[in-house]
Amino acid sequence: MGNSVTECLNCVGGIVKIGTLVEYYDYIKAVEYLICVGFLISFPIFYKKIIKYDGDADKRHE
Repeated sequence: MGNSVTECLNCVGGIVKIGTLVEYYDYIKAVEYLICVGFLISFPIFYKKIIKYDGDADKRHE
């Protein structure tokens, strides 16, 4: 299992030879899905850490 994970990580970002339009479309969709998954994982972390709701913010101006 460790070897297959290492091989997969070595292939990421490499030059891919694409022969047909269908292969190109599959490759683009895979990259798009990885971007979406990365966003869906990182946005809640960003929201929780950076954009915190401050309940006392309304009381400061009074």
